[in-house]
Amino acid sequence: MHASKETLYRAPPWLPGGHLQTIYSSLFIRVAPVACRRERLELADGDFLDFDWVDGHAGSPVVVLFHGLEGSADSHYARGLMARVRAHGWHGATAHFRGCSGEDNRLPRAYFAGDSEDIGCILRHVKARHAEVPVYAVGISLGGNALLKWLGEQGAAAHPLVERAAAVSAPLDLAAAGRTLDRGFNRRVYTARFLATLKAKALHKATRFPGLLDAQAIAATTTFREFDTLVTARLHGFRDADDYWLKASSKPLLKSVSVPTLVINARNDPFLPASALPAPADVSPSITLEQPGAGGHVAFPSGPFPGNLDWLPRRLMQHFDIRRR
Repeated sequence: MHASKETLYRAPPWLPGGHLQTIYSSLFIRVAPVACRRERLELADGDFLDFDWVDGHAGSPVVVLFHGLEGSADSHYARGLMARVRAHGWHGATAHFRGCSGEDNRLPRAYFAGDSEDIGCILRHVKARHAEVPVYAVGISLGGNALLKWLGEQGAAAHPLVERAAAVSAPLDLAAAGRTLDRGFNRRVYTARFLATLKAKALHKATRFPGLLDAQAIAATTTFREFDTLVTARLHGFRDADDYWLKASSKPLLKSVSVPTLVINARNDPFLPASALPAPADVSPSITLEQPGAGGHVAFPSGPFPGNLDWLPRRLMQHFDIRRR
């Protein structure tokens, strides 16, 4: 399945290339914050998850957003989508992964790209709050991979919780993404930026839980491979980064997805090479692949200079708003 000409993304001529589209959109295009209501869900394992809700009209659908690595309700894509959800009069929820809502989570474990158990927990909670209306799920980057993994694992069993889904710039092949991010410009710019906060969180966990992590080795890491071996794998039961990347990738499960799902990946995304993207033969008939030539990583800027980030939330809501079909 392919996008129509009306929906296919096209980059503005004044902002060429995946790096420029990614960096400019993240750092220089401002998206206004959206007023939200915070809800805390206490978990059976003693931890908690925080939701930021946009309350819509009674009987309207719910859009739940799973953010990317080190993201939150304040991420530009979350603000943009929730503003569009509010304008529709719908309900929206940004579901924060553990430790991403501005407060440390309580347990040694954190969150990771294959955390389908927490995806299911979040969706069950949202559906319990809004049992009589459609629930639509969006995963961005890391959150997109985790959502797709859950959808693939559940197959037809996902339907009672989610009516439609979407994943944007998901690192569907974590090994390919990890290798790409650990090289050259990517390593110096993107990986270094992510590791600044990831390492700080991990070092704090090392202090809170003595003997769990090697703080000295973590402080010296400069690659995702090192960090995922020392921290992500250690906290979540994987042997090392390679084992984690293999077992947490969603790409092998895409043939099992049963919920109608839109999967958007720019072919110039600096985080994942186009050669790693799935072809139609690699996915189930329920998946619509959109792989525009441009767009960067969770960017998709549009409009005349200085640009806006309206295309992505508009495209996602179009996918969800079946009344307009």
